[in-house]
Amino acid sequence: MGTPLFKIIELSMNKFSKGQRKIAEFIVTEYDKAAFMTAAKLGKTVGVSESTVVRFASEIGFEGYPQLQRAMQEIISNRLTSIQRIELIKNRIGDEHILKGIMSLDIEKIRKTIDEVSTDEFDNVVDSLCESADIYILGTRSASALAAFFGYYMSLIFDNVKIVDPSNESAIFEQMLRISEKDAVVAISFPRYSSKVVKAMRFASDRNAKTIALTDSMSSPLIPYASYKLLAKSDMVSFVDSFVAPLSIINALIVAAAFKKKEEVEQIFTHLEAVWAEYGVYDSNEIAPAEGHSAEGKPTEGKPEEGIPASDNPTEEKPAEGIPTSDKPARSNADDE
Repeated sequence: MGTPLFKIIELSMNKFSKGQRKIAEFIVTEYDKAAFMTAAKLGKTVGVSESTVVRFASEIGFEGYPQLQRAMQEIISNRLTSIQRIELIKNRIGDEHILKGIMSLDIEKIRKTIDEVSTDEFDNVVDSLCESADIYILGTRSASALAAFFGYYMSLIFDNVKIVDPSNESAIFEQMLRISEKDAVVAISFPRYSSKVVKAMRFASDRNAKTIALTDSMSSPLIPYASYKLLAKSDMVSFVDSFVAPLSIINALIVAAAFKKKEEVEQIFTHLEAVWAEYGVYDSNEIAPAEGHSAEGKPTEGKPEEGIPASDNPTEEKPAEGIPTSDKPARSNADDE
């Protein structure tokens, strides 16, 4: 199929043992299923032991089975159609409720990202952003939502943020025309990778700008042009792009940049709060109760409800039976005699 993994398997097929050949043939023909199987399950499926699967991974040049599994998952990210992704996500979730199943997969992505992301690289990215003359942020298609979110909050901290409009390829280069070594570019792309973003990244790299790639793996086409790499798991197996992990990294970048420029940020938001209050940007949380009603919406005592005569007001006290309603003395039976 033209990928390094399948090429390696093809070249090694003649030297595989009978059991290893079963594994190789299953991976080539059913890689979309094999990619999410444990070594034990893969072995059981093809009729070999778990240890044979682990040795197979080492035989074709991987440190272990997890690395082979990751290589298969990267193939899926690039090759599967949307229809195939829908079918695959059904198989992965199984009988679990779709809400819990999808959220469990998202939690897994964040955990993997925490384990693999470089904190040193992250700190270098923050320093680079804070020191740049201009910051360009670019993402296309579904990743444009990440670029817009990142750009919105970064523009509250910095006055030099430019969100590149990716709608037209030639316009991308026009917007980045004046980029130089004093600037930084944050390019965001996940499988299926955008050729527009890759070209823009190359353009920035050729002009010696500091290039920051937010992507999923070292095999991403952004990597050759990146000064800094932030890797976040996306593991897209349905037609919906799951960006929980890259969004978490973006949140961390925003907070880290704000801490780095603490005094300026405090002044900015003090001023913003005053502007928001003056121009009523946000609705007040307190709503005055209607006239004649308490904060809970109940009628206040001592005032009849509108449209109800005072004499019929249920809150008005009525005299007890047999007690006169005026100061005039009650007539006695003797008065009738």
